[in-house]
Amino acid sequence: LTDVYSSSPALGRYFRSAQVVYFSNENSTVSYQLEFSVPPATEGFMENMMNSDFIRNVLRQNIYDEE
Repeated sequence: LTDVYSSSPALGRYFRSAQVVYFSNENSTVSYQLEFSVPPATEGFMENMMNSDFIRNVLRQNIYDEE
């Protein structure tokens, strides 16, 4: 995840770290905490750039690009 987000044209400059917060072998579940450093309040920045769908889609696009 660190490579995906740090090299992202959209999020790379804001990305700081990724940590595993939960891991289960039983059902192959992993939860991560992503840390971003965002600029001071800019209209629409948090709603558009830092919403969970956008962040998830950056990871999805990276997976599709590798296939």
